[in-house]
Amino acid sequence: MLDYRMETFLAVCKYMNFTHAAQELNLTQPAVSQHIQYLEKKYESPLLIRENKKLSLTPAGEILRSALETMRNDENTMKKRMKESLCAKKLITFGVTMTIGEYAILPALAKLIHAHPDTDFYIRYGNTQTLLSYLYEGNIDFAVVEGYFKEEQYNKRVFRNEQYIAVCAAGHRFAQEIRCLRDLTGERLLVRELGSGSRAILSRTLAVNNLSIQDFGGIVEVENIHTLVSLLLEDCGITFLYQSAVEQELRKGTIQKILLSDFSMSHDFTFIWNKDSIFSGEYDHIFDELCENTPAQDDPLEEAVCTAQNWDEQEDGCDLGKNFSRFE
Repeated sequence: MLDYRMETFLAVCKYMNFTHAAQELNLTQPAVSQHIQYLEKKYESPLLIRENKKLSLTPAGEILRSALETMRNDENTMKKRMKESLCAKKLITFGVTMTIGEYAILPALAKLIHAHPDTDFYIRYGNTQTLLSYLYEGNIDFAVVEGYFKEEQYNKRVFRNEQYIAVCAAGHRFAQEIRCLRDLTGERLLVRELGSGSRAILSRTLAVNNLSIQDFGGIVEVENIHTLVSLLLEDCGITFLYQSAVEQELRKGTIQKILLSDFSMSHDFTFIWNKDSIFSGEYDHIFDELCENTPAQDDPLEEAVCTAQNWDEQEDGCDLGKNFSRFE
């Protein structure tokens, strides 16, 4: 069980603000300061620094924060394990992002559940930032995420690498010939909500090209991946997403990739848990089971029309109609 002063420190880390931490813990601000001073004396290291009225952790503070989060989460897991011992049943609680949970991991997850009839599974869905907060609070044992996270705070294993692509409805009509990312800015963009891993990846990719989501002709923000794909099929805009989310539609030809000369990327789906957990061996074993039960990824779909490299040579032979685009 964490010392109450350690709980105070974690609350300060959460908000990076003494006043907000005091309000959450129902303490006075001087009491919060006293708790931090006690820990700094105990560990003989400064934990927090204040610069220009902004609070941040020292390297020692980062080490303590990481260790205390792991201890708290391990304690929560230990409580669950103790309850399990009374009913001879195991309990696993974990999180998955929308794309991973509904497409990439489903076959492997089904086999895992069948292989463990004595285990109760609680699966939490959320975007990457939501799942990271669940891990922080100790509400889940591990997560499989598609977005960015601070690698130093977690143990990680790569579940799979996934193609991230630009797509539109098969009958979509572009106002101009599409060659690069900037050519798409006249289009309405279907995009996931803030906190979503797929949105974070898109934002970073656009930034490298001196663009942002706000540069597009219109935006439709959608929190549900099924709704986003449905709107895509209804030709409500173009979007960027993981290929596994639209694999069937690509094969049916109802959705098509948009080939861009300056856009080609993939990203890892990552299995993570709090760093140095005493249950790391168990999580490693679950990861291995999931990988054993994961089918090999399909070969990339064949390129059906012109690529950026051979556009000029093949332009006369490509039947593009009035769509002014390149697809595969």
